[in-house]
Amino acid sequence: MTKRIALTLVLAAAALPAHPENPRGEAKATVSGKAVSIDYGRPSLQGRDMLAKAEVGQAWRLGADASTTLKTAADLDFGGKKVPKGDYVLTATKVDADSWVLNVAGKEAKVAEIPLMGGKSDAPVEMFTIELKGEKDKGELLLSWGTLVLKTSFTGK
Repeated sequence: MTKRIALTLVLAAAALPAHPENPRGEAKATVSGKAVSIDYGRPSLQGRDMLAKAEVGQAWRLGADASTTLKTAADLDFGGKKVPKGDYVLTATKVDADSWVLNVAGKEAKVAEIPLMGGKSDAPVEMFTIELKGEKDKGELLLSWGTLVLKTSFTGK
């Protein structure tokens, strides 16, 4: 009986994934009285410099394990780059050593490429974090990981 229990435990442990999935995160805001949300995976740096591995010109899947998605009930405007209400997949592309753009894609095509302003955080952020801030018809999107902070502002209607 003891051997059977031990074998069952060994088989159960072998069935578990070697690396558990990263936790999911959700950023939410209300802009112009309408919901805007982003669902994303939250990888940890674990002593690595993951952003240094991002290649110039290559789209990077924001987060981990599954696509990062934007759902907006408001029409958004990122400095003239229009994103109509709907569901989208977000990626980011490193343009050069210090510049990134946010790619917003619908089901069939890219909707917008939005320049992101870069900066440094005072304290390193271990887990990738997306924040949405909304006030009346204005909002801000912030992406933080390690010491890098990328952000953009938008309006909604």
